Amino acid sequence: MSATGRSTDRQSDQHATAAPDQRPVALPRQRAAGSRPEPPAPAPFTLLVVGDDPTGSFAAPELVDAAGHRVRIRRARNLTEAERLLTDDVSCVLLDLGLESAEAGGDGARPTCGLAPLRALLRLAPTTAVLALAGGEQDAELAAEAVRVGAQDYLFRDELTASLLNRAMRYAVERKRADMAHLQLTETRLLAQENARLERGLLPTPLLAGTDDLRFAARYRPGRSRALLGGDFYDVVRTPDGTVHAMIGDVCGHGPDEAALGVELRIAWRALTFAGLSGDRLLSTLQRVLECERPDDEIFATLCTLDIAPDGRRASLALAGHPSPLLIRPGRAARLMPYEEHGGPALGLLPEAEWGCLDVELGRPGEPWSLLLYTDGLIEGRIGEGTARLGTDGMVELVERHVTAGLRGEALLDATVTEAGELNGGELTDDVATVLLERCGAVERT
Repeated sequence: MSATGRSTDRQSDQHATAAPDQRPVALPRQRAAGSRPEPPAPAPFTLLVVGDDPTGSFAAPELVDAAGHRVRIRRARNLTEAERLLTDDVSCVLLDLGLESAEAGGDGARPTCGLAPLRALLRLAPTTAVLALAGGEQDAELAAEAVRVGAQDYLFRDELTASLLNRAMRYAVERKRADMAHLQLTETRLLAQENARLERGLLPTPLLAGTDDLRFAARYRPGRSRALLGGDFYDVVRTPDGTVHAMIGDVCGHGPDEAALGVELRIAWRALTFAGLSGDRLLSTLQRVLECERPDDEIFATLCTLDIAPDGRRASLALAGHPSPLLIRPGRAARLMPYEEHGGPALGLLPEAEWGCLDVELGRPGEPWSLLLYTDGLIEGRIGEGTARLGTDGMVELVERHVTAGLRGEALLDATVTEAGELNGGELTDDVATVLLERCGAVERT
């Protein structure tokens, strides 16, 4: 006998000897690998009737939801009972506009009917669909006004049927969902616009009145998604003695706390600069501001400040852990200002740190020049898919190429940041701030 035959005989014997009342057990079906899980069953539809209940005029089983399930009905004689029954599972409320209410008249007021109960209900259940029930065609104006106040639809008592109420309930719920989604979308859009205006207002407005031969350009790209402001910050002002003061800095981190701290440091720098502070005194004071305002003791900030003499020939440079500016002059190779010997630590790293200042020659009388201030987000982007970074050498070469091609001002900054992103294989992930100051040379005055 074959193996198949013996197996069949054993199965027959087992069935023959099984107890008479024994039934085969159905095994649960296993979901196929990769198949989607079944969606959860919809919650039962619950209708809350407030006031005179019209559902008694027809059999309750006739009220069914979209899935064909029987609608659960709750009944409240007044708004006090309705408030107790208005739980999260209520899908729709059917409100009798003839319900008496004393809310509209204040304490001691006579009960009134009309829209006062509807307004009170909408305050109690702002996210629940509401159907207004009017007495008849003579109340058509009142019913229409109920929709304008906030009900999703209205019905007339003398025309009410089970099929009409079924359709009206489903429509009211779907319309309420659409209204809530539209409201949420509108609120989100308004909030985004408000945040954008707020962040845009926190970006600096350069104060360069009286410097006809000096042009300013800046580009700013925060690393945070859908943000306008990051931890990088910059500012440029001119004091009454004609000195132009420029600054750029970077708070470590990318969140809103770091962005807020950057704004505080920028505002503090502007105030201290107008108060006459510069160099080590300025940086020491800014460090105290940072230590008081930072949300975490581990947070620090790098900073670069430049004080350009009124004649534009020289500048005083102070660095606190920040990359050195790039000096560009016609007919000469672009070069970074001295850094290693004169730079100090970032703000917030050493409690008793000191920073020196370095006098730098910018150009001969009447000679044009450009100064590029930037944050490390520009130079730390990668080159291709490798681990090598652009670095300062790569940035200098990149900028020189664009200058040779004739780019100036905002066009130069745009091309520099864009190419750095292309070399990185995509957008630069760190905050990037760039400031360009260009001296146009001597201005002829009549």
